[in-house]
Amino acid sequence: MVYMEKVILSIPPFEYEVFVTEYSRRQLQGRLNQTIALHTIMYLDGNPMQGRVVPRLLGFESEVEREFFDLFCSVDGLGSKKAMKAMVRPVREIAAAIEEQNVKFLSGLPGIGAAMAERIVAKLRRKVPKFALMVTRGDAPNPQTTDVITETFEALLSLGHSEAEARHLIDAVVSNTKKKFKDSGELIQAIYTNQRQ
Repeated sequence: MVYMEKVILSIPPFEYEVFVTEYSRRQLQGRLNQTIALHTIMYLDGNPMQGRVVPRLLGFESEVEREFFDLFCSVDGLGSKKAMKAMVRPVREIAAAIEEQNVKFLSGLPGIGAAMAERIVAKLRRKVPKFALMVTRGDAPNPQTTDVITETFEALLSLGHSEAEARHLIDAVVSNTKKKFKDSGELIQAIYTNQRQ
């Protein structure tokens, strides 16, 4: 049974089979014979009691995606294989669905039924705001930008905004500008300037 997509990385004299999410596979398929970097996790697949254990590499396009995957797998009953299979949408969309308690969206992911979707929401709803705010430049998230956005999100919450309002305010500015914000103060100023317009 095929649980995950895979890419073959040629690093002479070896070739490595790295399992990736369906979403990552779509991002990488046009980059054949190009240099890419993947952030990997190694885990042992199989049953040690039966004496057959195989090392597997899981690959992610950024450290933030790998961090989200670790968090996603912390839900009871959602192991590595099921989590990789379920990640057919960008991390940002999955995290936003968890934060908004959108069980319908989550149960539509491969291998995630209604009961598992409820479990995911219950365990992760308060842990995913920074992933729901992920901003991508090209195909790979910029960790520095993500930190600024996370700090801004927390600052807006402390100013009395709800989580949904804070995310909406940040999205309104970040999605409409190519500018990189050096710190949360600069982004907050841009948010309130944008609101006045």
